[in-house]
Amino acid sequence: MIILGIDPGTAALGYGIIERTGSRLREVDHGCLVTSPDLPLPERLLAIHSLVDDLLALHKPDLMGIERLFFSRNVQTAMGVGQARGVVLLAAAQHGVPVREATPNEVKSAVAGYGAADKDQVARMVQLVLGMSELPRPDDAADALAIAAWVANTERTGQHHTAAVMDRAAIAPIDRSENSYDLAVRDALARERSAKRSAS
Repeated sequence: MIILGIDPGTAALGYGIIERTGSRLREVDHGCLVTSPDLPLPERLLAIHSLVDDLLALHKPDLMGIERLFFSRNVQTAMGVGQARGVVLLAAAQHGVPVREATPNEVKSAVAGYGAADKDQVARMVQLVLGMSELPRPDDAADALAIAAWVANTERTGQHHTAAVMDRAAIAPIDRSENSYDLAVRDALARERSAKRSAS
């Protein structure tokens, strides 16, 4: 099984590809795309989409893992991550690759055994888990490899992590079958609209 891990961001986007054979994990490729702040945002997003599209076409992963959007004190950073995630998810959908999502704490807990592990601890554990001769660098690429390793391990246990409810519409919409309450609300709104049209 081939897994592509993505640590999203508009300034720097980390990627890591691993292969799982039985219980063995090995690193296939990793790196980081850095986009210039001097470029217009659409061009930065196009560069991200192009890279992910190329990675998907080259490695043909069975799954993609991506960091889940989480609340941040820095709104600008959160927006950048959200925009990068959007084009990454678009590329995955275009290639028909299923996506798994996790928060940074979930990945750190799974890889380093501690949800507040620092960047160096994560990189050292990724090196150990993937049997790499050197620490993966830069940090964004190490984080992407950690996400891919998290996907490999959770898939082995039969868990399937997609988006949180707040963000689920991106890749796994909630099935909202209409119940009697939904029908009553819809009918009431329709009657209200009809009454307003009649009055005007």
